[in-house]
Amino acid sequence: MPRLTTATAVLALCAAPALAQEKSAVLTTYADIGQAVYSDSLTTAKALKAAVKDLIASPSEASLTAARAAWVTARVPYQQSEAFRFGNAIVDEWEGRVNAWPLDEGLIDYVDADYGGATDENLYAALNVIANPSFTLSGGEFDASDITPKLLAETLHEADGVEANVATGYHAIEFLLWGQDLNGTAHGAGDRLYTDFAAGVSCTNDHCDRRGDYLMAAVDLLIEDLDWMADQWGQSGAARTTLSDNPEAGIAAILTGMGSLSYGEQAGERMKLGVMLNDPEEEHDCFSDNTHNSHFYDGLGIRNVYFGEYVGIDGRVVTGKSLSALVAAADPSVDGDLRAALDHTMAELGQLKAAAEAGFSYDQMLARGNAEGEAIIMAAVDALVAQTRHIERAVAALRLEDVGFEGSNSLDDPGAVFQ
Repeated sequence: MPRLTTATAVLALCAAPALAQEKSAVLTTYADIGQAVYSDSLTTAKALKAAVKDLIASPSEASLTAARAAWVTARVPYQQSEAFRFGNAIVDEWEGRVNAWPLDEGLIDYVDADYGGATDENLYAALNVIANPSFTLSGGEFDASDITPKLLAETLHEADGVEANVATGYHAIEFLLWGQDLNGTAHGAGDRLYTDFAAGVSCTNDHCDRRGDYLMAAVDLLIEDLDWMADQWGQSGAARTTLSDNPEAGIAAILTGMGSLSYGEQAGERMKLGVMLNDPEEEHDCFSDNTHNSHFYDGLGIRNVYFGEYVGIDGRVVTGKSLSALVAAADPSVDGDLRAALDHTMAELGQLKAAAEAGFSYDQMLARGNAEGEAIIMAAVDALVAQTRHIERAVAALRLEDVGFEGSNSLDDPGAVFQ
């Protein structure tokens, strides 16, 4: 056994504090990106509110188109924030308020006659709160004459403990702006009439004033929720201080979020499952046909936190000490392979995005027998799975323990999907 010299001992003593400082610097960058991405989500949600106010005040094709465009824009920073899920309890406990899906849209508003009514799984799948100023829910009588953020958040959202009773967040707003997508796996998104928000005799599908009230309440609640989360990543916010209190756990949290979003959530539940079921209801943004963008920006969010760089909606760049540099110091080959894998994933997601924007919509790709569409989606799925294997190697290189990633039956036990 080699003898430990004085010089070697000094180097060993110095290495531990230096490594701790590097981890703290990585976590500072990560928290700075978190603050920026949630702040940008808040800014774009406020722009969405302005567009919604215009729609409700002056319903027209133009104002509805503008509100829809504002919603699509708002998704860009938010989807990049999803890499902060899974590893940060404060995000996981909150996320269902703003991005839960899929939803039983009949809880909120009118739906097509073929949609059906209450089911054993969800007694309130066709409650239609907009049409009913009072209703019975979970054995109690509720006054919904005023549709408020509090009503949505505290009474309706996940009513009766049913996750499909999504009453708040981006997807409730999406449904109100687009309506149901009744095109199946044919091209086309929802096509709600702007007159669904009109006054008097111009109102279509009744209760236009309450529909506007619900839409505005949902946007106000989204702003409130995003404002709160942006604060949690500020200099004294709980999300940031939790990381700094335990840098080792903080680094593990970054990798947990990267691996879980990459594998079980995105590759599995959001992508491969839809291919297996050939079901457009498995689209993440199923009313607007914006799913290709959601997938792309989810992938970009994973890349952001590893490279330690985020480009904001105003073009500013948030950057600093990266997790990539930390992994490279431990094993340069692992870092190089992971960087290449992340770039490959973004190339495949970029191909999916480009195909959809050229007119080959995501729901068409999901159609049974559409080999071209399946190949486009599965190329991205395979890239996400492959990059997850390299994320696992990064965990090993950093000698982190008890780091696990979310799974998905569609990847881990495909037969169970059809049981």
